[in-house]
Amino acid sequence: MSHFEVRRGLTLIEILVAITLIVLLTGVYFMVANPGGQLAASRNNARSLNLETIMIAIRQNIADQGSETFSCSSGALPAAPTDMSSASGGYNIAPCLVPNYLPAMPVDPAASSSYYRSPTDYDTGYTIMQNSSGSITLAAPNAELQTVITLTR
Repeated sequence: MSHFEVRRGLTLIEILVAITLIVLLTGVYFMVANPGGQLAASRNNARSLNLETIMIAIRQNIADQGSETFSCSSGALPAAPTDMSSASGGYNIAPCLVPNYLPAMPVDPAASSSYYRSPTDYDTGYTIMQNSSGSITLAAPNAELQTVITLTR
């Protein structure tokens, strides 16, 4: 036998190098993949699709009236951006669209105040307005990634 014993295992230097490599690779992954940004972009896409869905329902209501005006028990569409909600101060549009044109009101996917329970209890997280020329604008004020999401028709 020799004076030297064979030891198995990793040295402190090898462990530090391995940890450093793991940290660097993880950092590169988060810089390239940006999962938070991808999730925010997907929520923005959902917001755009929700506004399209609501606009199509509004246009179907207008087409059914045959008079080029939106018919709703809540009255004329507001001239300034107003929340689409059942709360006081909001424009209560759900009873005019659900269930004839929509099964339920779409809501903002991430706004903490957005919910839909029924046509009489909801807050979409979106706004609606009609300008003097008759164009209707829907907006998603809680859009992420410094994006402005509006739809005008």
